[in-house]
Amino acid sequence: MNKFEQLGLNESLLKAILDLGFENPSEVQEKAIPLLLEKDTDMVALAQTGTGKTAAFGFPLIQKIDADNRNTQALVLSPTRELCLQITNELKNYSKYEKGINVVAVYGGASITEQAREIKRGAQIIVATPGRMQDMINRGLVNIKNIDYCVLDEADEMLNMGFYDDIVSILSDTPDEKSTWLFSATMPQEVARIAKQFMSDPLEITVGTKNSGSSTVSHEFYLVNARDRYEALKRLADANPDIFSVVFCRTKRDTQAIAEKLIEDGYSAAALHGDLSQAQRDGVMKSFRGRQIQMLVATDVAARGIDVDNVTHVVNYQLPDEIETYNHRSGRTGRAGKLGTSIVIVTKSELRKISSIERIIKQKFVEKTIPSGIEICEIQLLHLANKIKDTEVDHEIDNYLPAINNVLEDLSKEELIKKMVSVEFNRFITYYKKNRDISVSGGERRERGDSEPREFSNNGAVRYFVNIGSRDNFDWMSLKDYLKETLDLGRDDIFKVDVKEGFSFFNTDPQHTDKVMDVLNNVQLEGRRINVEISKNDGGGRRDHNNRGGRRDSGRREGNFAPRREGGFRSDRSSSRDGGSREGGSRDGGFRGDRNSSSRREGGFRSSAPRSEGGSERAPRRSENFGDSSRPRRSRRD
Repeated sequence: MNKFEQLGLNESLLKAILDLGFENPSEVQEKAIPLLLEKDTDMVALAQTGTGKTAAFGFPLIQKIDADNRNTQALVLSPTRELCLQITNELKNYSKYEKGINVVAVYGGASITEQAREIKRGAQIIVATPGRMQDMINRGLVNIKNIDYCVLDEADEMLNMGFYDDIVSILSDTPDEKSTWLFSATMPQEVARIAKQFMSDPLEITVGTKNSGSSTVSHEFYLVNARDRYEALKRLADANPDIFSVVFCRTKRDTQAIAEKLIEDGYSAAALHGDLSQAQRDGVMKSFRGRQIQMLVATDVAARGIDVDNVTHVVNYQLPDEIETYNHRSGRTGRAGKLGTSIVIVTKSELRKISSIERIIKQKFVEKTIPSGIEICEIQLLHLANKIKDTEVDHEIDNYLPAINNVLEDLSKEELIKKMVSVEFNRFITYYKKNRDISVSGGERRERGDSEPREFSNNGAVRYFVNIGSRDNFDWMSLKDYLKETLDLGRDDIFKVDVKEGFSFFNTDPQHTDKVMDVLNNVQLEGRRINVEISKNDGGGRRDHNNRGGRRDSGRREGNFAPRREGGFRSDRSSSRDGGSREGGSRDGGFRGDRNSSSRREGGFRSSAPRSEGGSERAPRRSENFGDSSRPRRSRRD
């Protein structure tokens, strides 16, 4: 039996739920829906972004609406246009089998007269942003004096954005006897003040710990010098070939500048900030949802209400001014029960903020090191190998095989593989050889009692490759626990666990090597045989009293392979610069690689090398390519 049937919802809603593919209610839905259906009451619900709050208030709201009464019965306030439209669409989907229910979105950037006309035709539910709603009230275009229900969604975000006066004014225009439902990720003083002023003895439900972070999001920080912040961002993107992320900056200027640098360096990126027109914002978000953009660089205000599935990483290029804002940023990933990672790039002067955030979200950060060039090369090569293995063959290529075989007939299988990979690898490794390591030395790191154990031995560690990763529902913590249990080793015996989509790396001390190889190579995971190999990259480096969390001795590769991908991997990219938002999206060739129409960087090695932050070194356009480097550049407009 579908568990939604046990919550008291009527048949039309259960039918819509079945169409939507919902199987089991989330925790906030399971707690809120029965209470809201049972009686008219005020409620405060605290739950993280992405936990299903819209359905938690949407289903009971629709069930309580009188479809035969065309007057406005409910008002839902949300912080941004994007979230306003999203809630409106979801409520329409929920009520698809409820005849006569009309939901109207009211937000800035669209015709106020058209919105007023839709309300006049009959709108039982209005979903609105506070600014536009206050404007319509002032003009006498809407009447909310007799509503039965008022929902404040993402209340803390609305107040963070400066809507306190608007919300107070709007609520003052509603009847005292209405039911008010307040949904929020955190409970700052302003939200508590609203609850006290406009709610009567509200029920309170909390998912997780109050103000805590989501349990599906892991938190990492990387310590760098201030001048290396942008370089660190590029390397983290290179070390995660399937990254699909929101990158947060504090200001519109920084947002635009970082997005432009990423685009010039060949990454699929775009800026999202308040200076964009509504049409430009819509264009950027459409591209992001369609995965044509892998790195959306955004300000906090512009990113409010972004609800995009399967965001793998949130990158805090700069920490927010308000510590509570970090919770909203990290809530963009790890949604709907999926795992996500929140990354913070910090300098020494910002380390104290990490401790402050930990106290608020009640979760620990793991300190990690910016990957070296040789590590990135290994990750990208293995990613490419996995992609080649998983690629479906279009048999149109059969027509060309005789000619191809004639060209390659003198090569052995091993020689062919080496040459194919070297088309890109030679350029990639040459680029990384040129540049320095940007890791901060161990003596400069703070002492912590974190999740990854303190490293204690000077013995050389052994690094392993294993063919399981995030697609098998592992993050670094769960994989570490799985390996520890499978190998019957202590928690400190496995370290420097690094999880990618289709594979992972981990370290042990040398005395455990035989056990790791013998046990894991004879284990199956859900019918698939696990394969573990010793990585050719020593990767683990040495473990010492100053290093922790698997961080390597920073001086170990100075001048060696610390990667700055300056070596000319760019292929054709978008040249669109409409209104300050520019979208990258190289389509051709190489490790960037075999890019499909969604412009995801599936191939691993990006076909454009990042430049240095100062822009002094520029990568030459490459002439060799798996694709056609002469292909005309596509231009996309926001």
